[in-house]
Amino acid sequence: MPARPRESSIGASMQSTPDIAGETEVKRRAKALLHNAVDSLPEGGLEAKLRAASKERRPLRVKLGIDPTAPDIHLGHAVVLRKLREFQDLGHRVVLIVGDTTAQVGDPSGRSTLRPMLTAQEIERNARTFHEQAARILRSDPELLEMRRNGEWLAMELPALLELMRTTTVAQLLEREDFAQRWRESRPISVLELMYPLLQGYDSVAVRADVELGGTDQKFNLLLGRDIQRAYGHEEQAILTMPILVGTDGRRKMSKSLGNHIGITDAPEEMFGKTMSIPDEAMEEYFRLLLGRDLPAELGPRDAKRLLSFEIVTWLHGAEAATRAREAFDRVVVEGREPEEIEEADFGAQDGLAHLPAVIADAFSMSRSEARRMLDQGAVTLAGQPVSPGDYDHDPARLDGEVLKVGKRRFKRLRAR
Repeated sequence: MPARPRESSIGASMQSTPDIAGETEVKRRAKALLHNAVDSLPEGGLEAKLRAASKERRPLRVKLGIDPTAPDIHLGHAVVLRKLREFQDLGHRVVLIVGDTTAQVGDPSGRSTLRPMLTAQEIERNARTFHEQAARILRSDPELLEMRRNGEWLAMELPALLELMRTTTVAQLLEREDFAQRWRESRPISVLELMYPLLQGYDSVAVRADVELGGTDQKFNLLLGRDIQRAYGHEEQAILTMPILVGTDGRRKMSKSLGNHIGITDAPEEMFGKTMSIPDEAMEEYFRLLLGRDLPAELGPRDAKRLLSFEIVTWLHGAEAATRAREAFDRVVVEGREPEEIEEADFGAQDGLAHLPAVIADAFSMSRSEARRMLDQGAVTLAGQPVSPGDYDHDPARLDGEVLKVGKRRFKRLRAR
């Protein structure tokens, strides 16, 4: 048996105590928590965990790991965070692990190639705001939310790492569909990628997880966590997988790197507008996974999407902000007018000219190549007039004080510096 890991600094006094529930109530709670879940393994495992926790008068420790590979938590993450909130509302303790170490390795789930490696500085910058973002959905009471970084225990010395590696065989790891496919196609699989599921599994050992949640693409990793817990002499966690939310393109999973995400800290107007852009066929999934109810059958697609956008903004920003966002959308998109208030953006010049792709990139936080693409697609207007494709360099005096519009909803008033 591998050496016992260092105990996490979890005091019993910090734990909340759920009420004692009878058998009927335990079954009711398990059924409610399984709503919208795809997998619950082993069968009956969650109910057994709830029953034991009630009998022992202790909260379950419910784990989720998020790697800070991007600075924003988006609505795809919110599907799982909503489920965690349901556990909190029953008095259980969520252990949210920010994967500052696993982010350096890179989760291979669903990947056909090795992820690019992030620097420690990039990871730290991304991780810094995760607590504040997660608290928009989760209850931040310290008895119900424990925030950890897996660098606390994964900075292990070689003997401990070798003990961890002994828990799992290469054959087990090659059972993963993405690894198996790459193996069949003779495409490379790095040792670094093979380590990722072991490190995620050890997280469950370190925090003594009773339950672990994740998307359906995490099923293998979550199950391997049970094997690793057993190898360390711990009781095995129950696992719950949730559906993966499609992005605003309606086809691929929501991801910042794919440019199809809606961040939970996006401005209300931006959040409303992005939600209005999703395809009609994605609405049923958004209603079910984000609002917890069915798409209203009595509403047509336009009205249903307006309701969806309003309620998502209300959930994350409040009803007042949602009302303002809806009014701004109607003014800008429906009526084709400029917003009542337009944020200013400074720009500079080089050799007497302002390079518009650079101005757009700085003003709207995008790459210059993306800015050029928007220009060449005719998606940019200046002072209400379309900018011609390839018309990149301008007299700064012409830009100063004018409104720059990119796409349908993004505006900045330019100021020469």
